[in-house]
Amino acid sequence: MLQFRKQNDVLGTNNRGNPAESGLCTLCEADCRGKCETWLSSLLGRKLLYPRDFGMVTSGSANVVALGIGYHALRIQGYAYSATGLPERLSDTPDDCLFMNVDASTKFGRHVTTRCRVPLMTGALGSTFIAAKYWESFAVGAALCGFPIVVGENVVGVDREAVFQNGRVIHSPELNRRIDCFLRYYDGNGAIIVQMNVEDTRNGVAQYLIDKYGDKVILELKWGQGAKAIGGEIQVTDIEYARFLKDRGYLVDPNPYDPVAESAFRHGSIRSFARHSRLGASNLHTPQAVYEEFMNSVSFFRGLGFQRISLKTGAYGMEGLALAIRCAADAELDLLTIDGAGGGTGMSPWNMMEHWGVPSLPLHAKAYEYCRVLEERGVRPPDLSLGGGFAREDHIFKALALCAPYSRLVCLGRAMMVPGFLGSNIEGALHPERRAEVNGNWENLPPSVAAIGQSPEQIFACWEEVKAKVGAEEMKNIPYGAVAVYCLVDKLVTGLQQLMAGARRFSLPAICREDLMAANRETAEVTGIPFMTEAQHERAMEILTNGLSGSASAAPKGSVVRS
Repeated sequence: MLQFRKQNDVLGTNNRGNPAESGLCTLCEADCRGKCETWLSSLLGRKLLYPRDFGMVTSGSANVVALGIGYHALRIQGYAYSATGLPERLSDTPDDCLFMNVDASTKFGRHVTTRCRVPLMTGALGSTFIAAKYWESFAVGAALCGFPIVVGENVVGVDREAVFQNGRVIHSPELNRRIDCFLRYYDGNGAIIVQMNVEDTRNGVAQYLIDKYGDKVILELKWGQGAKAIGGEIQVTDIEYARFLKDRGYLVDPNPYDPVAESAFRHGSIRSFARHSRLGASNLHTPQAVYEEFMNSVSFFRGLGFQRISLKTGAYGMEGLALAIRCAADAELDLLTIDGAGGGTGMSPWNMMEHWGVPSLPLHAKAYEYCRVLEERGVRPPDLSLGGGFAREDHIFKALALCAPYSRLVCLGRAMMVPGFLGSNIEGALHPERRAEVNGNWENLPPSVAAIGQSPEQIFACWEEVKAKVGAEEMKNIPYGAVAVYCLVDKLVTGLQQLMAGARRFSLPAICREDLMAANRETAEVTGIPFMTEAQHERAMEILTNGLSGSASAAPKGSVVRS
């Protein structure tokens, strides 16, 4: 089994558990005291792009042979000349072609354009209690950074305070809190997206949203996710709450009304109940039936007044992938999120996460291929967001390049939750009176944080930048977890800008598949990205055999692109 290193002495980071390809531990605890790369980046921001102990060390990469098929087996090209994708305000002189001048903003949408300051979005943060507890950090951080955040499935259904009338929700304090928290700091960049599954549709969540929020919300239809092949689930430890969920129409396992299960719970042999969502489209048996039902659903939601609709699909096989792309294209959806196996969640059957579905790299490679097929037939492919085990700036560049020009965003799930946990723990340790309110897990700062500073101004590299953005008075209302999100995004986007500048791409539309090369031949075969010694080989031979005197050499692809 391919294993990834647990520590990086150059950055001063380490994992307390087994790291995945993303660099996150397979089990990421909310009370973690550090310090993986994502955890430390949430404090230090862009400083973590560079080796520690500057002036005292030299550092060198091992650059070991890449084994197996995955994003780790793609490498990023660099070019020795040219500059592409420059905004009109910049010249192609060395004085302007600086990495900090790279435009990392993006946009998506078919008829209504949604602009984002950075090419990131969160995964769906739904009815899991960890999403609810740290929502303010996630949502405020997303609004301040200007990227979309997704309210996941079942939020209304698990809301004890939600009011229903004739089977439809007419008031949901928790859903209101989720949306209003983002909108308070929304400045026109990013978006609040609300996901819909079978139960949400039955509960009339779409009608509730359009009546209360109108076009401020993007509606996301859910087909699946990368973590599991079944619907969403949570665990509850209160039998009365389990019965409440059962009465709301959910599947609860074991049945909390079963006398045997009740007795087992009272005696302590059963300590929790699992609430499950239903599988969608189980009554449809052909791709044509799914297509027709989907198009009817989109027409229904558009009839309610939704101008922007997206689709989230999971790590299904090639038929399911093609069906999602075709449905999204023909329905003229604003975004299609493709989540590969390798994504994570706090509540999925472990061996299902380990063994089901198509991993992210081959799934995304096929998504590009299928989008090309549609485009060659005169059908405009949907704008894509790619998810499934991403956490670093190199992941972002590789995903955008692999599916260029269709890719618009990269979806970060667990990685974007880490700063929310961390900032809340720091806030609770520094302000014990707020510990319960912010769901802090620490009584004191651990040495990993105390070594950085003793106050938020010292601990968070972007504290002053956030304060300048919102004002000193409003800063009192900003969760520390949101500042930590800002720090992490600072590191990711600065790192992305550096990678883009090295590839001579000064705006996202300039990124192309030629900016990648495969580090092993298996990955080359799966992705269609040439092996590194074969990439650009024909151009190299032309230089060597034909010479350069008196002839114009070919610039890297996209060299005339301007944004």
